[in-house]
Amino acid sequence: MRIRRRDIEIFSLSFLDVICCGFGAIILLFVLSKFAEPVIIEKVSDDLGAEIVRLEEELHKIRGETAVLNRELKGQKEQLSEEKKHLARLQGDLSGIKGQFAASDQHAEVQNIIEGKLARAMQQLTEEMQRLLKKQPQKIDSSVGGIPVDSEYIIFIIDTSGSMQRNAWGLVQKKLAETLRVYPKVKGIQVMNDMGVYMFSQLAGKWIPDTPGRRRAIISNLTTWRSFSNSSPVEGIAAAIKTFFAGDKKISLYVFGDEFSGKSIQPVIEEIDRINKANRKGPRRVRIHAVGFPVLLKDKVGRGNTGERFATLMRILCYRNGGTFVGLNSTRP
Repeated sequence: MRIRRRDIEIFSLSFLDVICCGFGAIILLFVLSKFAEPVIIEKVSDDLGAEIVRLEEELHKIRGETAVLNRELKGQKEQLSEEKKHLARLQGDLSGIKGQFAASDQHAEVQNIIEGKLARAMQQLTEEMQRLLKKQPQKIDSSVGGIPVDSEYIIFIIDTSGSMQRNAWGLVQKKLAETLRVYPKVKGIQVMNDMGVYMFSQLAGKWIPDTPGRRRAIISNLTTWRSFSNSSPVEGIAAAIKTFFAGDKKISLYVFGDEFSGKSIQPVIEEIDRINKANRKGPRRVRIHAVGFPVLLKDKVGRGNTGERFATLMRILCYRNGGTFVGLNSTRP
């Protein structure tokens, strides 16, 4: 007996369904991916566009800053070139001034010797010589360099502030020695600072006898003298007048300083007028001379240029009190 085999259908309905679903899924994925692609590209394109705009703005900003910096650099180079030219001119002027100063310094030394001899001769006149001189028709000027040297007692009032110590102390010593040479012989000397502090505390309020040894001691002690100062000569001047004035003595004050730090000049003038009154014959009780050291003339400090204020104050005080103001133009010893 022969068994009949059943025919197997490869492409049945179920198989075709599966195949169709698979193809449908692939087509769906393909369609979805193509639909999302433009959105992603557009978003990326927008982001890149914004970044490009930002970078272009930064580039423009950097170019602008570079242009400004280039202009400033060019201006600085031009200014530097001008400053170098100005410096070269100043160096040339300085060389010329140094040459002139060297010549004038030699002349000043000779002049000081002559003036010292003249002062010595004036102070050593005998009574007979003085009587004969009075009969001369011309006027005799008992002064050296415009400063009267007829005083028998002299007081130095020296600004011991830091600015003087640092910048002009060598010149202060030189000018004090020169002033002493102008007075070959006096009856008494005293030295105090602008606050009224004495150089020799043991001789405070007393006259220092004038001897060669005492003069050397004054100059020697001045080298290392350090005393507090408020950079104002008012206290020292007032203390000197109140302490040492005597009707039978001819006294001169020599004020060495570089600045006046007080609030106002007028009250100082009025105070000195009050304590240094004129005597019966007309002149004031003491003469006031001053030497201005140009330490602070270019510095603007506090209430203005204290160097100019010192010069203004001392010119007025010297004029009103029979003295002379000498303004130096250099701090070089």
